[in-house]
Amino acid sequence: MTQGTGTEDRKVRVACDVGGTFTDICVLSEATGRMHVAKVPTTPDPIDGVLAGIEAGGVNLNDLLLFKHGTTLATNALITRRFPPAVMVTTKGFRDTIEIRRGNRDDLWDTYKEMAKPYIRRRDRLVVSERTDYSGKVVTPLDEAEALELARVIKKRGVKTIAICFANAFINPANEQRMRDILAEAVPEAVISISSDIMPEIFEHERFSTTVANAVLAPVVGNYASRLESRMKEGGYKEDVMLLHSGGGVMTAKMAERYAARLSASGIAAGAIASRFVAEQAGFRNSIGLDMGGTSTDVSLCDNGEINVTKEWFVEYGYPICFPSIEVLTIGAGGGSLAWLDAANSLRNGPQSAGSTPGPACYGRGGENPTNCDANVVLGRLSDRLAGGKVGLDKALATEAIRKGVAEPLGMSVEDAAIAIIKVANANMSDAVRLLSIRRGYDPRDFALVAFGGAGPLHGAALAKDLAIPVVLVPPNPGVTSALGCLLVDIQHDITRMYLSKADDVNVMDLETTFRELEVEGAERLKSEGVAPENMVFQRKIDMRYHGQWRALAINIASPVTSLEEAIAHFHEEHGREHNYSRPGAPVEIYRVSVTATGVTPKAKFADFDPVDEKPAASGSRMVRFDELPAAVDTPVYLRDALKAGMTVEGPAVIDQLDSTVIVPPGVTAEVDRSLTLVMRIPLA
Repeated sequence: MTQGTGTEDRKVRVACDVGGTFTDICVLSEATGRMHVAKVPTTPDPIDGVLAGIEAGGVNLNDLLLFKHGTTLATNALITRRFPPAVMVTTKGFRDTIEIRRGNRDDLWDTYKEMAKPYIRRRDRLVVSERTDYSGKVVTPLDEAEALELARVIKKRGVKTIAICFANAFINPANEQRMRDILAEAVPEAVISISSDIMPEIFEHERFSTTVANAVLAPVVGNYASRLESRMKEGGYKEDVMLLHSGGGVMTAKMAERYAARLSASGIAAGAIASRFVAEQAGFRNSIGLDMGGTSTDVSLCDNGEINVTKEWFVEYGYPICFPSIEVLTIGAGGGSLAWLDAANSLRNGPQSAGSTPGPACYGRGGENPTNCDANVVLGRLSDRLAGGKVGLDKALATEAIRKGVAEPLGMSVEDAAIAIIKVANANMSDAVRLLSIRRGYDPRDFALVAFGGAGPLHGAALAKDLAIPVVLVPPNPGVTSALGCLLVDIQHDITRMYLSKADDVNVMDLETTFRELEVEGAERLKSEGVAPENMVFQRKIDMRYHGQWRALAINIASPVTSLEEAIAHFHEEHGREHNYSRPGAPVEIYRVSVTATGVTPKAKFADFDPVDEKPAASGSRMVRFDELPAAVDTPVYLRDALKAGMTVEGPAVIDQLDSTVIVPPGVTAEVDRSLTLVMRIPLA
């Protein structure tokens, strides 16, 4: 790494996570391994907020060794459809593939609910004569006269964002590549995505959809990344800006423009990575991440040190993005989620949210509907001051909102209504954890629950008790843990290729050759990003399925490939866990092969604190109502910053800190470990 101009003890690594409301900054000292955080409002131009956050963290850009960045920029662009005009060029007869989709619906029973429109309108989906068959044979060469006419039309329209999606291009990209060359010559300033480069896999809708998403995001991501990098280098930063992508790695600004759709799940991936890190620091290889913010909760799962990955996800239902992505289940349960009564007078919670404006009733900004935040204020679990005293919470307003919205209609006391609101929210989150664990064959009792986000530590212990999870971990700075996740990742690329064959018919030498070709491509990408050969690591995977099945499972395989026996045995085992049945005697086929190419980036070590033989001192107390008790009790309140490694807090207790509040229920103990993570032990019946 190029050194800055400051002294060595000022060298830092910075990670930034830009959310819809706040921009979070993690600053890690190279010399001491100590971390501090900063939090600033997100600005209309997110770059202003990023630079303000770095300044708030006390960082001089000359002293910055490495900067990694997670952002919701791509996600928001797809949701709001704020991207430049784009065209799609496709095989004649395939114009409507991305609009026909798969015919499935988000709500199967609501025939009146309309699907979102494709990202590119029908009038902008242009066709050309060409055809490649299933085997890769070019049946109809590209009609170059038509291609030149399309290029003329596109140039006349002034469109500079183009997606090229030809039938069966995944097996032979020749026609797509020729079309790209014609368009690049006619419109040299255009940003062009071709499906055989973006996602060289079977199934037209999924390939077309991913390529279209990539195309419309490329100019958005490219413009943002180049402006951010330029402004940081003007301030003295000398290295590349690294952007977090959905697969759990980072890439340079230049590569992010090429594979822009990979940033569509940037923010939620960071939280899952940080969750795994916090758990491993505390000695747990199995962990479930619970990231609860103001509007939603993200749930992730890590089994034996590996985070679950999915290869089909979406920002808007019906338009899949098939880049590998860390699997995160998101539900509408956050601190600002509204409590409401349905037509049957049953209490519901979310997914509607009070948002930041007007926010929960206790904010005093005009909100009148009760929220989870209001319930926690009424129960005394939240104090009347947050964010170090910068935000005041009005308990009287929270009480009135719950009284009108829930307590009086249901004939309950305000406190009991608040308890009910929290229990419904917890039940929603517990169901989400079950979907990602029990439904996939994992037993929650074998995992630790990592509770983070601004609201996660308020609910973590209750969820763990409901799910019979024995341990809850709360990181030192739960409100900015997603930013920490950005700090922990390496440069990473996922390269895939179709390889349809029965396992018994596979020539292992041919398979080894295929893997080596993918590794060469991965090495070229890493080299273009400045990664030295000695820092390159390659992980091979085979997607396998029973012959005749639709879905496949990704199985790790060692290098070099000498036999498939071990991989097949592992596939049967994983199929039994995932789907609750396996057929060891049934024929297995390979569907796809992939290589994850990782460029290991330098990382500073986190500080390790020696335990002290001291008892914690409470800073005060307040009346708090717990689920386990019939009435509120006077409860000691501790300040998180005053808790040292080795200290133990006995429940009932409340632990306040700048970015969150931790609830330690009766009978639960919370110990501070050497990394300053709170380890709560949950007594289970």
